[in-house]
Amino acid sequence: MFLSIDAGNSNIVFGLYDEQSGDWVMELRVDTKKSPTAFEIERKIGLYFLENGMKPTIISAIGFSSVVPELNSVIFQFCKRFFDLEPYSISGESYRKLLVSTQKPDEIGSDLMANITAAYYKYRQACIVVDFGTALTFTVADDSGRVIGVNIVPGIKTAIYSLFANTAKLPQVTMEMPSSSLGKDTVHSIQAGIFYGYTGLVRGMLQAIREETHKDFKVIATGGMASLMTQLKGSFDAVDRNLTLEGIRLITKINMAK
Repeated sequence: MFLSIDAGNSNIVFGLYDEQSGDWVMELRVDTKKSPTAFEIERKIGLYFLENGMKPTIISAIGFSSVVPELNSVIFQFCKRFFDLEPYSISGESYRKLLVSTQKPDEIGSDLMANITAAYYKYRQACIVVDFGTALTFTVADDSGRVIGVNIVPGIKTAIYSLFANTAKLPQVTMEMPSSSLGKDTVHSIQAGIFYGYTGLVRGMLQAIREETHKDFKVIATGGMASLMTQLKGSFDAVDRNLTLEGIRLITKINMAK
């Protein structure tokens, strides 16, 4: 089995891919903001393996993407201790062998490159990946697989937390799309403002990209919040929760191939 590790600003996501069935069979998240140690990660992953009757030796290779440099040594320690394997760490050098390319290999996040790699290898045409994470990102590639642009906006959770943290009386709210765009109380007002506001933002961004490029794109949504954006269903050709993990796997496999 293959293990993808995606270290982001909110979570470290561990995804287990069964190479025989071609399915993602496990996804575990560890809170990034609590600065986990290698021991804490090993305890959580080890418990999952124990409960599911799996041994660490079932993992044949590990791919690692990180946008949080201070976590890198922790992940390497964990992988060495638990799996006795060193993960392949995605960097700007990793993109040389791909069908996808970028002019700024050391500036674009490895998670965004994983997203667009997975999308382009699946569809082999111009793609836009909309990632609903800590940041809301739009990664755009043309028909040749060349990344022609990236847009970054504060994510939905980030926007909601900003309201709660920077105002005296506004509460934290549950993350769900309200039934009406017109708020009837404080909680509903925040939910309507954020969720319907971001619905318009995403539609407007996609329209602006299409108008500027005059291209027909395959649009794929990913990220933990994508499934909550029910008003945007007609805007996406696909919603793929495992897109980043799949991109990490592809980049790793291509670079490790003899």
